Amino acid sequence: MSEISETTGGVVWQSSPPGSIYDYIRVASFSLGPDGRVDQWSRRAADLFGVDAREARGKDPVEVFMPAELRESGHRQVKEVLDGREWTGLVPFRIPGQAGPPGQDRPHGVAELYVMPTETETGERAALCIVVDVRALRRIETDLAASQAIFGQSPFGFLLFGTDLTVRRANQRFAAVFGGDADDHRGRSVHDYLAKPEADRMTAALRRVLETGESVTDLRITGAAPGARIRRHWSINLYRVHGGSGRPIGVAGLGIDVTRRQSAAREAASARRNLALLNEAGARIGNSLDLEATARELLDVAVPGFCDLASVDLYQGLLTGDEAPPGRWGSSHDVGYGAGSAELRRVAFASAVSDTPLRTDEGHGPAGDGGAPVPIEVGAVHRYPFNSPTAGALRTGRVRTVPGGEGDLVHSTLAVPMVAHDTVVGLVQFSRTKGSEPFGDRDRALAVELAARAAVCIDNARLYRREHERALILQRSLLPPGDPEAAGLDIACRYLPGTDATEVGGDWFDVIELPGHRTALVIGDVMGRGLRAAVAMGELRTAVRTLAQLDLEPAEVLSHLDEIARGLGAPIGAQQSRAHKNRGPELSEVYLATCVYAVYDPVTRRCTFANAGHLPPVLVEPGEEALLLDVPPGMPLGVGGEPFEEVEVELPEGSLLALYTDGLVESRDHPLDEGLSAFRRALADRARPLEDVCDRVLTTLDTGHGEDDIALLMARIQGLPAEAVGDWRLPREPRSVGRARELARGQLTAWGLDALVDTVELLVSELVTNALRYGEGEIRLRLLRDRTLVCEVWDAGLVQPRRRRAKDTDEGGRGLQLVGLLSASWGSRRTPRGKTVWFELALPDGGPTAEPTVDQLLSMF
Repeated sequence: MSEISETTGGVVWQSSPPGSIYDYIRVASFSLGPDGRVDQWSRRAADLFGVDAREARGKDPVEVFMPAELRESGHRQVKEVLDGREWTGLVPFRIPGQAGPPGQDRPHGVAELYVMPTETETGERAALCIVVDVRALRRIETDLAASQAIFGQSPFGFLLFGTDLTVRRANQRFAAVFGGDADDHRGRSVHDYLAKPEADRMTAALRRVLETGESVTDLRITGAAPGARIRRHWSINLYRVHGGSGRPIGVAGLGIDVTRRQSAAREAASARRNLALLNEAGARIGNSLDLEATARELLDVAVPGFCDLASVDLYQGLLTGDEAPPGRWGSSHDVGYGAGSAELRRVAFASAVSDTPLRTDEGHGPAGDGGAPVPIEVGAVHRYPFNSPTAGALRTGRVRTVPGGEGDLVHSTLAVPMVAHDTVVGLVQFSRTKGSEPFGDRDRALAVELAARAAVCIDNARLYRREHERALILQRSLLPPGDPEAAGLDIACRYLPGTDATEVGGDWFDVIELPGHRTALVIGDVMGRGLRAAVAMGELRTAVRTLAQLDLEPAEVLSHLDEIARGLGAPIGAQQSRAHKNRGPELSEVYLATCVYAVYDPVTRRCTFANAGHLPPVLVEPGEEALLLDVPPGMPLGVGGEPFEEVEVELPEGSLLALYTDGLVESRDHPLDEGLSAFRRALADRARPLEDVCDRVLTTLDTGHGEDDIALLMARIQGLPAEAVGDWRLPREPRSVGRARELARGQLTAWGLDALVDTVELLVSELVTNALRYGEGEIRLRLLRDRTLVCEVWDAGLVQPRRRRAKDTDEGGRGLQLVGLLSASWGSRRTPRGKTVWFELALPDGGPTAEPTVDQLLSMF
């Protein structure tokens, strides 16, 4: 660009600063005198030929610059010029600064020479010579051709911006996109093509490139061509352009349409995002067996990665354990709002744009009154109108798109039924707000996949909850109902099932009344979880009660239980075969259990323990710290091959005995030793009521982990007082029968039980008579008074009495029938030194005593 220096007579004189055309072509001048020698030499000539002016003046140019073989013709041309003729032609010259091969002249260049005749002040003829380097011209021609080819024939849009950031030149490709001819775009700015935000960003990039010279590559610009609705994406590359002198003259921009590439990248990114969401869903959904927690996990994955807000509705019947199939629609006579859709409960809601539920559903006015939709709070029970898209999705099991209302924040919602095993269990709604992309086909497929995964987890949780509840009901039904009572014991018990996240275990306890006011205390734990463990526990508990009625010793009871446990998982018929002892796991299941069986006698306050791999009982004596009883643990039930040992312990009056399962004292966070120590410390305050002691133990210990069932059985020792026991020994002679009646009558009179005297005298007479006739050794008579009256007759004979029906002609044989008729219960048991025959009578309650009927008496004959 030229700068104006002076104007004279209408003529404008300009000086060309750096950046003119002479920066690209090499032009020099010199003059010849009348003698044909150089008299003036310009600086450009010195640069072109490499000869200083002092050296060139006065020299013959032909001799100095031309090759030897051309000097003769050169001299002729100089002579003609000095004769007044102009001459133009190509003249070779030696290139300065470059040495040729050895023995040869310097390399030659070619210059275009224009010689014009002139006259000196004296009128003599001279010449002015103008020289142009032909090599530079050829380079410019080549560069221009290449530039024109690249600029004009490029398949990409090309712009050249000046230093004022306006378009200096545009190629035809750019004009084809934005309309008009290439020359029509001269002088325009980026604001003529782009929206203001994008134009400002492009202008800033142009200015930065022009000022710093740092190129910009892959600048993403979004816009639309004139008359086109589709927004296009361009990748712009910018670099600064310099003149021949190195001065910046503008910025060149190359634009590539990457709309398809952008769409492909967006689809690929969407596919990667969807895959990542599915991977995250697989890792996060279904980690628990809780219905509500699974629904929340689904929303944690979907919001905000997939949508802006979402909600989950599950059928109310599914949550309440109703066995009716989900999705059952009501009859046409239903009057509740929802117009026939089943009740649902909103179990989860998540939003990335608001903390409160938004109106994303249709027709939530009460009773389907068509009123304005209202938000549904989490936990609310509701119904969708029958003709709404959401109800249609539940009915058909297919995704429905729900458009947002005018003025709503939400512009579209996907109502996706949650289908598991061909059953609809609920509905999940994914919503996007204005400003987010609408849901596409890929999004619909992803929504269905997310809902299906969550539905399977929810259905599994439902099935697990149902089995858990059934197992819990079964287990509770097998535990002692209410508060157990026992003679000489104050009993309290607790049972805590595991949480819904863990299956029901096989913990159980029992309190069994035995003859002679004795009590069997049992606690056990079947290894394993679930319904099978609960059933196995029920079978073992039933077996324990049956064996206890046989009045066996604790070690014998556990031995029989071990055989029963080993036969629980055996195939039918294998219980009688010894071959099943070595059966493989494919033929049967292995049931193992631990158990403590204890028998307490309130008369002697002695307790006999036998242990099958269970934790030892804890005893707290008055004024002492809690201690673990040293009971040999033995092998668990079901292992077999090892006998069980018994330990007899005398329990002081007022002491506290505790039986428990491992769930009380062991968890992942607390080792067994720590749990046992904490349990013993919690039992320190034994003077409190027993129920309070139980509550304190459960409160103090870590019983909220829910990892396992917890069973706790506690008993405070309260032996029978001496005045409640009558104990006599009778010689083996006939008069002992009368003596027994007298002793019984006297004891009952002292106890104030006159109403039972006649019955007891008759029954005692029968039992003592049988001991004399069929027994051996000394006879012992014992009366025990607690909640009932128990009479026991002891002898050294081993033959057990057997009740039988006497023939009509028999004079005897009806004694035991009479005992069974008049007593509440009777029986016999073996003792270490013989046997004991006993009967039990209820204490009178002040009313008339029931007498046997005539038919009952005649039934003995």
